[in-house]
Amino acid sequence: MERSLRSARIATFTYFILCGTLMGTWVVHIPAIEQQVGISHATLGGLLVLLGLGAFAGMQVAGRLTDRLGARVVVPSAGAVCGATLVLPGLAREPWTLAAALLIFGFFNGCLDVSMNAHAVHVEKAYGRPVMSAFHAAFSVGGVVAAFIAAGMSSIGMSPAGALAVMGVAGIAVAVATTRLLLPTLLPTTPESLAALSAEDEHVPATATATRRSRAGRQIWVLAGLAFMIMLCEGAANDWSALHLKDVLGAPASTAAFAYGTFAAAMTIGRLLADRVSARFGAMAILRYGAAIAAVGITIAAVSPWIWSAFAGWALFGLGLSGCVPQLFSAAGHADPAAAGTNVSRVAGLGYVGMLAGPAVIGWMTHVVALNHAFLVLTVMCGIAAATAGVLRPAADREPELAYSAH
Repeated sequence: MERSLRSARIATFTYFILCGTLMGTWVVHIPAIEQQVGISHATLGGLLVLLGLGAFAGMQVAGRLTDRLGARVVVPSAGAVCGATLVLPGLAREPWTLAAALLIFGFFNGCLDVSMNAHAVHVEKAYGRPVMSAFHAAFSVGGVVAAFIAAGMSSIGMSPAGALAVMGVAGIAVAVATTRLLLPTLLPTTPESLAALSAEDEHVPATATATRRSRAGRQIWVLAGLAFMIMLCEGAANDWSALHLKDVLGAPASTAAFAYGTFAAAMTIGRLLADRVSARFGAMAILRYGAAIAAVGITIAAVSPWIWSAFAGWALFGLGLSGCVPQLFSAAGHADPAAAGTNVSRVAGLGYVGMLAGPAVIGWMTHVVALNHAFLVLTVMCGIAAATAGVLRPAADREPELAYSAH
């Protein structure tokens, strides 16, 4: 059992890297594909919304399928089809074909995202200690892998379609080859599994069970709201950090590019460390103090007149945010193991909407205030997340009356 669990953890790392690599491969080819299709930045921005909508839809579908069929079926299937559809944007020659390609690729990327997170929840549960943040760090590693490979392919003159096809085929191979390492069953919501879960609650009064499940349902939507705010902050950093240094502080373009690099590096390092911190101090502490650190960081970036202190602010922002989303996903999956996929899809789906909304929210605010002052809305959101971190308090501490009523 220990060997199979270790293998399942390796497989989960592999799928997170795969997902990050496939998405990163598309991202690094955006400029070339934009030129190939002959569209403006504004048109591309509109088309990218379709990528997000497709991902959101895929998350909702995959969550239910994962609960019903198990991750061993859904994760490799989603990974293989995601790899197969990666080439579609590279084949597009007109805006409408690119739109269709992004919608399809986004759908299956969303399927892979939610199903692998649901599997990660069950791996974490089997380990009995936090491991989720490291998986999310692996996703970031995938993006770095994609950048290096894309640079190599570009240097030998490979076309976007060729590069995407090669990476897609490699993705299919990895997805299929890793299937056997996944956990064999993840509590699918069959009538038998539901009956077994009900049997576990026979000693608990019906009113207490109903109350507990009602609270769990409300908790999922609170977690989803927090994911929306945290991932909105991430999305804002992705698109506006470099422009902040260039347009507000007057940094050269080459220097400004390091603003996002600083943010991303700090986030990756934070995720590699967050599991150990969570194991010692708890998920609630990760969210509360992480969001507070992020609030301090983005405030420093927003008000600082100096480039190097702005770098420090973006680094603190990334470090603070790094462990928050994995804790939210983990809590959603553990709230009800029989519906882990569905619950993760709700939290991840609303979080993904926040990721897409972040750049737009900041962009809209720049019509009213300066860019750096618009960042203060991110300070407010991080403050709300820190104040609401009690939602991650262990159930035994939050619901003493249910424990009492069970005796």
